[in-house]
Amino acid sequence: MVSLCESPLLRFGRRWVFQQDNDPKHTKTKVLEWPAQSPDLNPIDNLWRVLKVNVHTRKPRNLDQLEQFAMEEWAKIPQETCANLVKNYSKRLLSVVAQKGYTIDY
Repeated sequence: MVSLCESPLLRFGRRWVFQQDNDPKHTKTKVLEWPAQSPDLNPIDNLWRVLKVNVHTRKPRNLDQLEQFAMEEWAKIPQETCANLVKNYSKRLLSVVAQKGYTIDY
């Protein structure tokens, strides 16, 4: 993940802004407001789904295993998956416009 964020793919000459999705665990002083219920517009939700499925498949028996499996499965997610989510983001936005703001399938 770190090397993806440092890649030329994401260098737009802008400063990074924390995206607020109203999750109480995510806090920062400078934020970009984001609708709380818009997983179709939040690429990280696709990664969370992959992570949850992969960890669940391993059937952790306790909190330590859950943490260990989550870290291992996160490390297995290909950088290409992350890059594709970012690359296809504009298609999501166009889909929302076409749906007049209603939920899209992503």
